[in-house]
Amino acid sequence: MPCMTQPNLTEQAKVRQIEALKRLQAAIGAGTVKVVVGRSGSIAFSGWRDNEGVSDLCAYRALANAPELRRALLRAEAMSGNRMDPRAIACGEHSHDGGATWSRH
Repeated sequence: MPCMTQPNLTEQAKVRQIEALKRLQAAIGAGTVKVVVGRSGSIAFSGWRDNEGVSDLCAYRALANAPELRRALLRAEAMSGNRMDPRAIACGEHSHDGGATWSRH
């Protein structure tokens, strides 16, 4: 999993991150977490707070083929008028506030 390559990551932290990704997938399916697509084509998860240190980009990479995420992404693209761009995700474009602001730091 892409998130699990952090240095000094304990087994307990890995388990917590995997559980956070499962909760995110369920929340996306339930509609309590929204996918936001920025103008550059990067994505963020609005309403996701219990992330256990997993970034939005890492969560996207881990859940990219999940049907819940794919449906939510199509909905977000239609609502925003922007398409998700894998190049924006690859270069690290991200948001710390659910899609209100974007950066590459």
